[in-house]
Amino acid sequence: MKYTIIGLLALSLFGCSLSVPHPPIAKQTKNLFDNDSDGVINQRDHCPKTPIDAVVDNDGCPSYIDSSEENKIHVLFANDSSEIPENYMQNINKMSEFLVKYPKTHIELKGYASPVGNADYNIALSKRRASVIRQALINHGITSSRIKTIGFGDSDPVMAYDIEESNTLSRRVVAQVVGYQENVVKEWTVYTVREN
Repeated sequence: MKYTIIGLLALSLFGCSLSVPHPPIAKQTKNLFDNDSDGVINQRDHCPKTPIDAVVDNDGCPSYIDSSEENKIHVLFANDSSEIPENYMQNINKMSEFLVKYPKTHIELKGYASPVGNADYNIALSKRRASVIRQALINHGITSSRIKTIGFGDSDPVMAYDIEESNTLSRRVVAQVVGYQENVVKEWTVYTVREN
Protein backbone atom coordinates (compact mmCIF):
# COMPACT_ATOMS: atom_id res chain seq x y z
CA MET A 1 0.00 0.00 0.00
CA LYS A 2 2.81 2.32 0.89
CA TYR A 3 4.46 1.72 -2.49
CA THR A 4 1.21 2.24 -4.31
CA ILE A 5 0.70 5.67 -2.75
CA ILE A 6 4.29 6.70 -3.52
CA GLY A 7 3.87 5.50 -7.09
CA LEU A 8 0.61 7.42 -7.54
CA LEU A 9 2.20 10.60 -6.13
CA ALA A 10 5.20 10.25 -8.43
CA LEU A 11 2.90 9.63 -11.42
CA SER A 12 0.77 12.69 -10.58
CA LEU A 13 3.84 14.90 -10.24
CA PHE A 14 5.20 13.61 -13.53
CA GLY A 15 1.85 14.27 -15.16
CA CYS A 16 1.79 17.85 -13.85
CA SER A 17 5.16 18.62 -15.38
CA LEU A 18 3.98 17.39 -18.78
CA SER A 19 0.71 19.31 -18.67
CA VAL A 20 2.35 22.74 -19.38
CA PRO A 21 2.64 22.97 -23.18
CA HIS A 22 5.20 25.83 -23.29
CA PRO A 23 7.37 26.74 -20.31
CA PRO A 24 7.38 30.49 -19.41
CA ILE A 25 10.16 32.65 -20.92
CA ALA A 26 11.67 35.31 -18.70
CA LYS A 27 11.70 38.75 -20.30
CA GLN A 28 14.74 40.93 -19.69
CA THR A 29 13.41 44.39 -18.93
CA LYS A 30 16.72 45.98 -17.89
CA ASN A 31 19.87 46.53 -19.92
CA LEU A 32 22.41 44.17 -18.34
CA PHE A 33 25.15 44.84 -20.87
CA ASP A 34 28.33 46.72 -19.98
CA ASN A 35 29.26 48.59 -23.16
CA ASP A 36 32.28 50.42 -21.71
CA SER A 37 33.60 47.31 -19.86
CA ASP A 38 33.97 49.11 -16.53
CA GLY A 39 32.16 46.44 -14.48
CA VAL A 40 28.93 48.44 -14.07
CA ILE A 41 25.90 47.46 -16.17
CA ASN A 42 24.47 50.04 -18.56
CA GLN A 43 21.24 50.32 -16.53
CA ARG A 44 23.18 51.69 -13.53
CA ASP A 45 26.07 53.37 -15.37
CA HIS A 46 25.92 57.19 -14.97
CA CYS A 47 29.16 57.65 -16.96
CA PRO A 48 28.76 55.47 -20.06
CA LYS A 49 32.04 56.35 -21.79
CA THR A 50 34.57 55.57 -19.06
CA PRO A 51 38.17 54.98 -20.22
CA ILE A 52 39.08 51.28 -20.13
CA ASP A 53 41.68 51.46 -17.35
CA ALA A 54 39.86 53.93 -15.05
CA VAL A 55 39.00 53.18 -11.44
CA VAL A 56 35.20 53.60 -11.18
CA ASP A 57 32.69 54.00 -8.35
CA ASN A 58 29.36 52.13 -8.01
CA ASP A 59 27.78 54.46 -10.58
CA GLY A 60 30.45 53.68 -13.19
CA CYS A 61 32.06 57.12 -12.92
CA PRO A 62 35.85 57.50 -12.84
CA SER A 63 37.79 59.24 -10.11
CA TYR A 64 39.78 62.33 -11.06
CA ILE A 65 42.92 63.87 -9.65
CA ASP A 66 43.52 67.59 -10.15
CA SER A 67 47.04 68.34 -11.23
CA SER A 68 48.66 71.66 -11.83
CA GLU A 69 51.87 72.78 -13.40
CA GLU A 70 53.58 76.14 -13.33
CA ASN A 71 55.70 77.86 -15.94
CA LYS A 72 57.48 81.20 -15.89
CA ILE A 73 58.95 83.48 -18.49
CA HIS A 74 61.71 85.96 -17.71
CA VAL A 75 63.41 87.87 -20.50
CA LEU A 76 66.03 90.58 -19.97
CA PHE A 77 66.60 93.30 -22.57
CA ALA A 78 69.51 95.55 -23.49
CA ASN A 79 69.36 99.23 -22.60
CA ASP A 80 66.75 101.14 -24.65
CA SER A 81 65.95 97.99 -26.66
CA SER A 82 62.87 95.89 -27.29
CA GLU A 83 64.69 93.23 -29.32
CA ILE A 84 64.55 89.74 -27.81
CA PRO A 85 68.06 88.42 -27.11
CA GLU A 86 68.64 85.06 -28.85
CA ASN A 87 69.49 83.24 -25.61
CA TYR A 88 65.88 83.78 -24.36
CA MET A 89 64.16 82.14 -27.34
CA GLN A 90 64.26 78.73 -25.63
CA ASN A 91 62.39 80.23 -22.67
CA ILE A 92 59.73 81.55 -25.06
CA ASN A 93 59.53 78.18 -26.84
CA LYS A 94 58.90 76.39 -23.53
CA MET A 95 56.16 78.86 -22.64
CA SER A 96 54.45 78.36 -26.00
CA GLU A 97 54.57 74.55 -25.52
CA PHE A 98 53.09 75.01 -22.06
CA LEU A 99 50.26 77.16 -23.42
CA VAL A 100 49.53 74.54 -26.10
CA LYS A 101 49.38 71.83 -23.41
CA TYR A 102 46.92 73.91 -21.35
CA PRO A 103 44.63 75.50 -23.96
CA LYS A 104 42.34 77.18 -21.39
CA THR A 105 45.24 79.07 -19.80
CA HIS A 106 45.82 82.78 -20.44
CA ILE A 107 49.05 84.70 -19.92
CA GLU A 108 49.72 88.27 -18.79
CA LEU A 109 53.10 89.61 -19.91
CA LYS A 110 54.43 92.37 -17.67
CA GLY A 111 57.00 94.69 -19.21
CA TYR A 112 59.42 96.85 -17.23
CA ALA A 113 62.19 99.37 -17.86
CA SER A 114 65.14 100.60 -15.84
CA PRO A 115 64.77 103.94 -14.05
CA VAL A 116 66.94 105.77 -16.56
CA GLY A 117 65.48 108.57 -18.67
CA ASN A 118 61.95 109.91 -19.08
CA ALA A 119 59.17 108.02 -17.23
CA ASP A 120 56.68 108.31 -20.14
CA TYR A 121 59.28 106.97 -22.56
CA ASN A 122 59.99 104.05 -20.20
CA ILE A 123 56.29 103.14 -20.06
CA ALA A 124 56.16 103.01 -23.86
CA LEU A 125 59.41 100.99 -23.94
CA SER A 126 58.08 98.48 -21.40
CA LYS A 127 54.90 98.08 -23.48
CA ARG A 128 56.97 97.45 -26.62
CA ARG A 129 59.00 94.81 -24.77
CA ALA A 130 55.87 92.98 -23.65
CA SER A 131 54.45 93.26 -27.18
CA VAL A 132 57.47 91.61 -28.83
CA ILE A 133 57.19 88.65 -26.45
CA ARG A 134 53.47 88.49 -27.25
CA GLN A 135 54.23 88.44 -30.97
CA ALA A 136 56.82 85.69 -30.48
CA LEU A 137 54.18 83.55 -28.71
CA ILE A 138 51.66 84.27 -31.49
CA ASN A 139 54.31 83.19 -34.03
CA HIS A 140 54.50 79.89 -32.14
CA GLY A 141 50.76 79.32 -32.64
CA ILE A 142 49.23 80.82 -29.49
CA THR A 143 45.95 82.67 -30.08
CA SER A 144 46.32 86.40 -29.52
CA SER A 145 43.19 86.55 -27.32
CA ARG A 146 45.00 84.42 -24.73
CA ILE A 147 47.83 86.93 -24.29
CA LYS A 148 47.56 90.23 -22.42
CA THR A 149 50.37 92.77 -22.12
CA ILE A 150 50.97 95.49 -19.56
CA GLY A 151 53.77 98.05 -19.46
CA PHE A 152 54.83 99.25 -16.00
CA GLY A 153 57.72 101.44 -17.11
CA ASP A 154 60.32 102.07 -14.41
CA SER A 155 57.84 101.83 -11.51
CA ASP A 156 59.26 98.57 -10.07
CA PRO A 157 63.05 98.42 -10.35
CA VAL A 158 64.87 95.29 -9.19
CA MET A 159 67.01 95.90 -6.11
CA ALA A 160 70.59 94.71 -6.59
CA TYR A 161 74.13 95.21 -5.30
CA ASP A 162 74.74 98.32 -7.38
CA ILE A 163 72.82 100.66 -9.72
CA GLU A 164 74.23 99.15 -12.91
CA GLU A 165 73.14 95.63 -11.93
CA SER A 166 69.76 96.95 -10.79
CA ASN A 167 69.23 98.65 -14.17
CA THR A 168 70.23 95.48 -16.06
CA LEU A 169 67.79 93.30 -14.09
CA SER A 170 64.99 95.89 -14.34
CA ARG A 171 64.85 95.80 -18.17
CA ARG A 172 62.59 92.78 -18.30
CA VAL A 173 59.37 91.03 -19.28
CA VAL A 174 58.00 88.48 -16.82
CA ALA A 175 54.99 86.21 -16.59
CA GLN A 176 53.92 83.32 -14.43
CA VAL A 177 51.26 80.85 -15.57
CA VAL A 178 49.60 77.90 -13.84
CA GLY A 179 47.87 75.22 -15.91
CA TYR A 180 45.25 72.93 -14.39
CA GLN A 181 44.21 69.54 -15.67
CA GLU A 182 42.02 66.66 -14.46
CA ASN A 183 43.54 63.21 -14.84
CA VAL A 184 41.59 59.96 -14.52
CA VAL A 185 42.81 57.67 -11.74
CA LYS A 186 43.91 54.48 -13.49
CA GLU A 187 43.85 50.99 -12.07
CA TRP A 188 46.88 48.74 -12.13
CA THR A 189 46.74 45.72 -14.44
CA VAL A 190 49.28 43.16 -15.58
CA TYR A 191 49.60 45.23 -18.75
CA THR A 192 50.44 48.50 -16.94
CA VAL A 193 53.82 49.93 -17.89
CA ARG A 194 55.68 52.28 -15.57
CA GLU A 195 56.31 55.70 -17.04
CA ASN A 196 59.72 56.19 -15.42
